[in-house]
Amino acid sequence: MTYREESDTMGTVMVPQDAYYGAQTQRAVENFFISGQKLPPAFTRVIATIKKHAADVNLELGLLDESLAKAIIAAAEEAATGKFDDQFIVDVFQTGSGTSTNMNVNEVIAGRANEILTRVRGGKSPVHPNDHVNMGQSSNDVIPTALHVSALTGIRNKLIPGLEQLHHSLSQKASEFVHVRKLGRTHLQDAIPMTLGQEFSGYARQVDLGIERLKAVQPHLAELALGGTAIGNGVNAHPEFAPRIIQRIADETGCPFREAVNHFEAQAAQDATVEASGAVKTVAVSLTKIANDIRWLASGPRCGLGEINIPSLQPGSSIMPGKVNPVIPEVVVQVAAQVIGNDATITLGGQSGVFELNVMLPVIAYNLLESIDLLAVATVRFKEKCVDGITANEEKCRSTIEQSLALATALVPVIGYEKAAAVAQEAFRTGKIVRQTALEENVLPEEELNEIFDRMILGNPENR
Repeated sequence: MTYREESDTMGTVMVPQDAYYGAQTQRAVENFFISGQKLPPAFTRVIATIKKHAADVNLELGLLDESLAKAIIAAAEEAATGKFDDQFIVDVFQTGSGTSTNMNVNEVIAGRANEILTRVRGGKSPVHPNDHVNMGQSSNDVIPTALHVSALTGIRNKLIPGLEQLHHSLSQKASEFVHVRKLGRTHLQDAIPMTLGQEFSGYARQVDLGIERLKAVQPHLAELALGGTAIGNGVNAHPEFAPRIIQRIADETGCPFREAVNHFEAQAAQDATVEASGAVKTVAVSLTKIANDIRWLASGPRCGLGEINIPSLQPGSSIMPGKVNPVIPEVVVQVAAQVIGNDATITLGGQSGVFELNVMLPVIAYNLLESIDLLAVATVRFKEKCVDGITANEEKCRSTIEQSLALATALVPVIGYEKAAAVAQEAFRTGKIVRQTALEENVLPEEELNEIFDRMILGNPENR
């Protein structure tokens, strides 16, 4: 590999000849390469989008030469479409303001703009990464702006649509299973009968409420820090700079972005992303409950609950032939665990707003965007590879109801709690069903007992 010499305020450094980035990025890579993990493309592409609109607005305001502005806009558009994703090489674990990533993007865009103008890749002339690409900006307002934009668009365009698909599928199953009677369970013990449709309707509502929670955080994510520059007071930024860029971003994304009400809050704190992560985590917790229930309901197939059947996707054992595991529910549970862990990191990151700047922005961005992407994919896989293919094992559902000691609950309004409990205990002792024990104990006439138990087992006539 051949290298070229680049300089920054700390001296010179050797940069790969084919790189668009320059000395500051190379120095960051050499100093900060810890994990090999980079901020996701969605994040750096948003930064490139900000740079594109910044150049356009600076041209419009008469602050930037037309030829330079057009070259920056062209280069930034290419970066925003992912053309230079391989050039954004700074580790996630870097300076807490994300300055290294901001400069990585500045240098790539400047390097490409210079190539457009001079046919020589990289460098700082005629387009300078700080003076021209970063004009009117600071890492301290660009990075939190990119975080809010990428998080909000990810929630709106990926996670919510995925959850809406899952909600539709669960709602369909609730309707499909509305007449399938089964035994309810509390504390892992037999409870009174219900329908499988009612059980699935609860899952559908959990997802519906998750969507509502995600929508509720959007107004706070829509506030953007852009325009605050160094510490929130907007030094070196034209008063019209941020409002015009933000309006362009809103028009481009279809999201109601607006300038932060208070720039000092927007840069010193990350409460909106902590709140958003909490909503995403709540969705993960909901999906854990749903996936675990489905895993248990499908357990067996002969010696478990076996009340539903889920699609068989792959052999489930390296030693036990014929075994098929509930792989998709287990995938969902693992994704949810990762999201919950990410939320803990984001919470700690949110605590790191020190005076006028939060200094854990890269790790907050990395974890929040990973959580959004993981859940978005997991919900669609869950819907397509599991929920859509669920069928009811109606015979197994029915067979457990008559055997349940919880049927004694139906006797309580007529004979009282103590006598009903005695019937249940005797049935358990003798191994008989509650109906038979109640009949033998003569607690009520046979016709009345049958009416009570049939109502409990079969439900309301209109639901039969």
